[in-house]
Amino acid sequence: MMTDQHLPLLEATPMLTEVPLLPQMINGDSVHQMILVQVNPGETFTIRTEDGHYQCITGPAQVPMVSPNGTMPPIFVPPGYVSQVVEENGMRKVLVLPHAVEFHPSLPPVPPHLPIYTPPHPAMLHHPHLFPTELPHYIHPLPALPIYTEQDMMCHSMSVPIHDERSVKMQEQLQRRLKSGHLGTANGVPPPHSPPGPFIKGGQTVMHNGNGKSRTSSTASPTPPRLKHSGRTRASPPSSYDVKDPEEEVRRVQELLSTVCKPAVGSVTSRSAVLSWRPPLRLPSDMDTHSNTHTHTALLLNYELALSQSGTEGDFKLVYQGKDTTYTVGDLRPATHYYARVCVACSSVKGAPSETAAFTTQCSAPDTPAAPRLIQRTKTSICLQWRSPSDNGSKITGFCLEYHEQGKQSAFKEVYSGLAKQYKVMRLTPSTKYAFRLAAKNDVGMSAFSAVLSCCTADCSASPLTPPAPPQLTEAGVTWLALEWTAPCGSASRDTLTYILEMEEKGSDCGFQQKYRGEELSCTVKELTRFTSYRFRVLVADVDCTSQPSAVVEFKTKPDQPGNPCKLSLQRPAEPHSLHVIWEAPEDDGGSSVTQYILELSHCGGQWDVAYRGPLREHVCEGLQEGTCYKLRVYCQSLGGQSQLSEILSVETKSLPPGPCRALRPAGESTPSEIPLCWDPPASDGGGPVSQYSVEMTQSAEECQQQVFCGSDVCCTVGQLLPGRTYLFWVKAFNPAGWGPLSEMCQASTAPGPPEQCSAPELTLRTPSSVLASWMTPVCNGSEVCEFRLEWGLEEDALELLYFGSATQYEVSDLQPATEYHCRVQAVNVVGAGLFSDVATVTTPASVPAIVEQVEEMREELLNEVMTRSSPTTLALRWKEPHCHGAEISTYNIDIGEELPLSVARTCYHILENLQPDTIYRIRVQAVNSIGAGPFSSVLKLRTRALPPEPPTLECVAAGPQSLKLKWGEGPSRPQNTRGTYYCLHMQVGADRSVCVYSGPCHTFKVQRLCEATEYQFQIQAHSNAGMGPLSPAYSFSTTRSPPPQLKAPKVELIEWNKYSVTWEALQPMRGDPIVYTLQLLRGREVEQLYKGPASSYTWQNPTAGAVYRLRVSAGRRVQDGSELWGQCSLCTSLPAVEPPREQRISKSQDLQPRRSWPLTDEPFATILLLGFVVLAVLFAVLIQYFFIERQ
Repeated sequence: MMTDQHLPLLEATPMLTEVPLLPQMINGDSVHQMILVQVNPGETFTIRTEDGHYQCITGPAQVPMVSPNGTMPPIFVPPGYVSQVVEENGMRKVLVLPHAVEFHPSLPPVPPHLPIYTPPHPAMLHHPHLFPTELPHYIHPLPALPIYTEQDMMCHSMSVPIHDERSVKMQEQLQRRLKSGHLGTANGVPPPHSPPGPFIKGGQTVMHNGNGKSRTSSTASPTPPRLKHSGRTRASPPSSYDVKDPEEEVRRVQELLSTVCKPAVGSVTSRSAVLSWRPPLRLPSDMDTHSNTHTHTALLLNYELALSQSGTEGDFKLVYQGKDTTYTVGDLRPATHYYARVCVACSSVKGAPSETAAFTTQCSAPDTPAAPRLIQRTKTSICLQWRSPSDNGSKITGFCLEYHEQGKQSAFKEVYSGLAKQYKVMRLTPSTKYAFRLAAKNDVGMSAFSAVLSCCTADCSASPLTPPAPPQLTEAGVTWLALEWTAPCGSASRDTLTYILEMEEKGSDCGFQQKYRGEELSCTVKELTRFTSYRFRVLVADVDCTSQPSAVVEFKTKPDQPGNPCKLSLQRPAEPHSLHVIWEAPEDDGGSSVTQYILELSHCGGQWDVAYRGPLREHVCEGLQEGTCYKLRVYCQSLGGQSQLSEILSVETKSLPPGPCRALRPAGESTPSEIPLCWDPPASDGGGPVSQYSVEMTQSAEECQQQVFCGSDVCCTVGQLLPGRTYLFWVKAFNPAGWGPLSEMCQASTAPGPPEQCSAPELTLRTPSSVLASWMTPVCNGSEVCEFRLEWGLEEDALELLYFGSATQYEVSDLQPATEYHCRVQAVNVVGAGLFSDVATVTTPASVPAIVEQVEEMREELLNEVMTRSSPTTLALRWKEPHCHGAEISTYNIDIGEELPLSVARTCYHILENLQPDTIYRIRVQAVNSIGAGPFSSVLKLRTRALPPEPPTLECVAAGPQSLKLKWGEGPSRPQNTRGTYYCLHMQVGADRSVCVYSGPCHTFKVQRLCEATEYQFQIQAHSNAGMGPLSPAYSFSTTRSPPPQLKAPKVELIEWNKYSVTWEALQPMRGDPIVYTLQLLRGREVEQLYKGPASSYTWQNPTAGAVYRLRVSAGRRVQDGSELWGQCSLCTSLPAVEPPREQRISKSQDLQPRRSWPLTDEPFATILLLGFVVLAVLFAVLIQYFFIERQ
C-alpha cells in the first residue's frame, strides 16, 4: 500500500531485500510467485506495458505480478516508509507504509523529470508487461501522519533515547523502590520468576497459520500490550521526578528499563548464534558489592530474548527468558535472516523491547532428502523418483543414489550422481529385493542419506494376489472403530503390499468408500455416527495388480452417554419434613433410551446419598429435618453409560419456632445497679438458626413484664437497677419461624449500693469571714452512712475537699470579704460514695481593702508621659490597685516617714515633690474605702537623685597654627572607666551659635583644623547620672602663626674657577609678613651662615680649593613686631669639584706634603649604620630559624 507523495531521489532510497512468499504455483518444472500490489482508494498506480504505453490504475485495486523464480523482485522503499508482509487467506502481501518516526515532511520533492524507481531486470520477469518499469508520480497529498503512543512505539521496537540525567534519577528511584519493595503488579506484567505462559513450548512459540498468535487471548507476549493514548509519547519528558503516584512511578521505571541497547551478535554458524547484551542499570562495583550485598541482590534483572524471521515488524518468538546477559541460540535455519531484540523486566515492571539486531546464518549442506519413490518396475529394472530437499543457502549441485541387494552382506554402491530427480536402475535380477538411499550435495558438502527404500523386481511367474481375510474388530467407540487384518497367503515373496479398507454405512445407498490405503495391517476409522452399523471389506494391492475384496463384515459403534437431566426443581413449597422434587429428561439420550434416573441427596455439604432410583422423573423425599439445607442432584443411565450430573439444587426445609431456653441463671456477682445473666440455647432450634434472644423482667409476679434485652448473645447484663432489690427474669428465643415460649423464671437480687444523692447544703453567715454549712442524711441503700465529704471553692468547676467526717455541719472560716463561694456535699458508706449534691452558693459581706502590692518607682519611659522632666527633688511612684473587698476604693495614703501620711485620690501612681536631693526615703501605701483603711504595703526604699555637677575651669595647654589643646579639671587625659562625670566642650562659631566639638569623660581635647593667628571662644559643661550641669563662662584662646614651608634644594652654578652662583625658589609674603632667607655652608659637621636677606640668589667664592662643601637654604617669616619665624631647612646641595689651574697645582704640590684623609659626613655615616643593623637582623633571623623553628 503506497501513498500519493513525491519521493526523494533514487540515491537516498533503500532497497527492500528478498522476502519468500507463499503459496507457490507449480506449472510443470517451473515455480512462479504471485505478487499483489494493493492500490488504496483515491490513489493511482502507473505501469508500463510491453508495447511501451503507460497504463494508470485507480484504486481500490490489486495489481497481480508474477515472479518466474519464486522469489520477490527487488522493490525500492522510499525514505520515511517501511515494508511489511501481511498474510491473508494463505496469500502474503507486501505493504509499503509510512514510518511514523523516520519520515519528515521537510524532505525535498522529486524533480518531475526523474524516475522514482529503477525497473527490475528483464531476466526476473516471466511476463514483462505485468511489472511496472516506472512507479507512478503520486497525485494526492500525503495524509496526516498517525500519532503513536508510548505503547505503540514499544510494540514496534522503537527505542527513544532518554537523557542521562533522567536515567540517573530514575535509576536511583528504582533502587529505592526495590529496597522498600514498593514495585507491585501495577502494570499487569507477571514477575520475572514466574513460569512462562502457555505460549512457550520447548523454548519456542506455538504458531498458528504463520501468525504467531497465542492459543488464548490472555497469554503473555514478548512485547507489552498496546494501551490507549496516554496524551504524550514516551520520548516526552515527565513533568516531575518527586511524584508519589504509584502508576507514575511504575511508568518511570518502565522508561528506564526501556533504555536497554540492542543485542550484540557473535559467533554465528549455520545452526547457532551467540547473542549478548548489556543491562540498562548500573550494577554495583566490587567495592559496592562487598559493602552492600543486599542492594545488588535487589537489582536482579530478568531478560527476554525474541527472534523473528520476517523483519523488525514481524512476529517475534520468545527463545530465552532468564537473568544471564549472554545466550546461544540453537536450532536455526542455515542462510536465513534473523532479527533479535531483548526486553528487560525488573520485579513486576517490564520495559519496552530494544532495537532489533539483524544477522544471517551461514550456509550448510542440504537437508536430508526424503526416501525415493518407486514409479515403475520390471523384471530387470526399477524406476525411482525423488524431490529436492532444502539447499540451506547453497544451490544443490547433484544427487547421489546408492543401492545394494538385500540378503547379502554387501555395502551400498553408487548407482547415479547428477542433477536429475528421476532415474531408472537397469540390469537387476528378477524377483530380488533391493535397498535404495539418496543424498544431496552442494558447494558446502553432502547431506545425510535418506531412509532406505526396499523394493523388489518383478517375478517371472507372478500369480494374482489372493484376497485377504475379512477385517476383525479390536475395539469400538462412540465415533470410531479400530480394525485389523492379516496379510494374504503367499505374500512373503512379494515386495511391499498396499492394503485398502472400504466402508459402507448400513442403510445408505452410497456403496463402499475407501477409508484407508497403506502398508499397515490395522486402521482406526473415525468420525462415525454413534450406535450405527457399518460394513467393512479389505483389498490388497501391489505395483502390478489389486486383489479381490475380502468378505464383508458388519460392526456397530457404541452409544454415547446421555446428557444430564435438566430443570431440577420443587413441585410445591418445601415442608418441614419433606420435599417434592421433579426434573425433565435429558435433551440428548446418546442414541439409546434412558433406563433409570438416580436422585442423590446431601445434608449440609456432607456425603451424597441415593434418595431414589427408577424410571420416574419425580420423587418425594421424606423424613427430613426441619429448617435444614439440602442439596439435590440427579443423573441418568442408558446403554451408553452414565450421564453427567445435573445442576445442584439447594433447598431448605421449612423451620419451626425454637423450644424454651434452658438454665436461665445469674452469670456472676451482681452490682448495686446491674445483674449479669446467662442461659443455654434451646434443646430444639426448630430447624432454623436462633438469631436473637429476649429477656423480660419484673419486680413481682403481679406486675407486667418488660423487655430489658434483645440480642444474639446467650448472656447479658441488666443495668439501671436499684441497689438491694429483688427482680424476676424470663428469656425466650427467636428464629425465622418466630418466637419460642418463655423459659422458667429466674430470681436475682442487686448488691447494696452507695448512698443516694444528698440535698444541697444550707449556708448561714456567722461573720464576714465565716460561714456555717449544714446538710441532711440521705437514703443509705442498704448500708449506713459512715462519712460526709464537703467540697468548697471559688469556682463551681474547681471545688476542693474541705471537710470529711460523720458530722452533718461544718463552719468555714478565713474567707475573703465580698466573695462568692460554692460548696457541695457527698455521703459515703461501706459500699462506696454516693453522688454529690447540688451546688450551694453564698457571698460574704464587704470589708476594708486588701493590702497594696507591687509598689515601685516609675520607669523612665512611663515617667515621660506623666511629667516633662524629673528633678533631684521628686520621686515617681506607682502601684497595683488592690481588691476593694466589696466597697469601692476612694483614696490612698502615702507614708514617707513624716508625722501625717499624704492622702491622694484614687489613682495608680503619684509624684512626690519638694524632697531633699540625694536622700533615702521609706515609702508605704495604704488603700481606703467607705468601710475603712486597709493595711499598709511593704516598705519601699528609694533615693532621690544628686544635683548636676558644676562646670570645670578650662585652660589651653598647647597652641599651634591650626590646633589648640585644651584641658579642664583634675584627672587623667584618658580615664579607665566610663562611669562618672562626662564633659561636653562647646566652640562658638557665630554670634549666637555654638557647636559641641567633644563629649566624653576625658579631661583634655585637641581642637584641630583651625585658622592661624585666630582667637576662638570655648565653653564647657559637665553632666553625670544626676543630670546636665550649667555652661561655664566663655574662654578665649588664639592660634599661633605658621612658619614658611620647606624650600627645595638650592641650585649651584660655577661662574669661574673657585666662584659659584647659588639660587633658590622665592616665596610670597604670608598674610603681609615679608619673607627672608638664610644660606648656610656645611663643612663636615660645622655650619656657617653665608647669607641672610630677602634676595633669592647669592654669589660665593670658595677661598679653599679642593675641599668638600654643601649648601642649604631656609625661609623665615618676619612678623610686624620684629620677631622672625623660621621654617625647616632645605636639602643639601654639594659643590661640584673643579681642578685648579696648572700653576696653582704645582705650587701647592711643592708647598704641601702629601697626605690621605677621608672626611666622614652625615650621609656615609648613616649608610654605614643602616648596613650594620641589616647584617645584625639577618644574623638573628638565622639563629632563630635554627634553634627554634627547625628543632620543633
